[in-house]
Amino acid sequence: MLTTVDLVPGLVTTRDAIAAAFGCGTFQGIEPADGAGKVFVYSDPSAGEEYGYTFDGRAEDDEFGPLYLYTGAGAKGDQKPSDRNGSLLTASQKNREIHLFVAHGKVPGSGAMRQRYIGQMALDPAQPYDVRRSPGRDGEMRNVLVFRFRPAPGTTPAWTEADKQPKATKSTFEVTDPELSKPVPVVLPKQSGAKVKKTEQHSTSQTIADIPASKRKVLLREGELVAAFAEHLADAGHKTHSFQITIAGEPGTLTPDLYDATEHVLYEAKGLTTRSNVRMAIGQLADYRRHIPECKTLRVAVLLPSAPTPDVQQLLTDQNIGLVYQTDDGFVGWPLV
Repeated sequence: MLTTVDLVPGLVTTRDAIAAAFGCGTFQGIEPADGAGKVFVYSDPSAGEEYGYTFDGRAEDDEFGPLYLYTGAGAKGDQKPSDRNGSLLTASQKNREIHLFVAHGKVPGSGAMRQRYIGQMALDPAQPYDVRRSPGRDGEMRNVLVFRFRPAPGTTPAWTEADKQPKATKSTFEVTDPELSKPVPVVLPKQSGAKVKKTEQHSTSQTIADIPASKRKVLLREGELVAAFAEHLADAGHKTHSFQITIAGEPGTLTPDLYDATEHVLYEAKGLTTRSNVRMAIGQLADYRRHIPECKTLRVAVLLPSAPTPDVQQLLTDQNIGLVYQTDDGFVGWPLV
């Protein structure tokens, strides 16, 4: 017989109590409870440090709102978007709620960890995860899936300062494959207009991240733009990849969009051709290039879905930054002069 646990953000409980209440396992970081229509996620940022990564934790809010990052299942070898990781990617499609807990010290007199309930989450529907490089339990570098959680509509998460991403203990520089990092949209249920239950009920129906559809389209457009340009470069015989840059004393990673290794050019893409987006890209490129090998000879460029205004084009010229934009016939501005 199942016991009762009221999932109120801020609740401190144990895995055993959640398992007894909802019928899930107790040992894995991702525990589906199919009968209850839920997936429980247990995050422990300190555990990741043992293997050399510090991805878990609340990241800085971005233009789309609060964001919590969580490293997927799989201690050795490349992580795959299937099995337990797949249960997160299909949660919305199967109308399953995602509930996030973080480790909260040990149970007195026991080796078991207490768990603090953060709240109900939803994967970012446009970019549900990033692919990062990290050593596994065997010490070998591999690809890991870093899931991107947003608070579910109607949820006020109970996170604290202690839940922020840990700061990196050392600076690192890794080569990554941009093809693996392009957005893979979450499949939403057909009844995407279903009403959301009131907050005090601590549950929602068919939850998706509360990001306006227009902004989701921008994220998707940016990913599609990078993929199309990478294919364009490959057809021209160019080798491309990207980088994962970790800075000692800072949380998170810097992840440029695309690097043309053949021509030693770094590209930053934006899904909208506006002055504010171009200005953001200029700042990002200025930050990234400082950490790229042979930075003094590195060229940088902004990649856009269409031509910006003449004044924005002049701004890029004045900053000695290249401009490449997409048209029906291909890409204007490439190759760089």
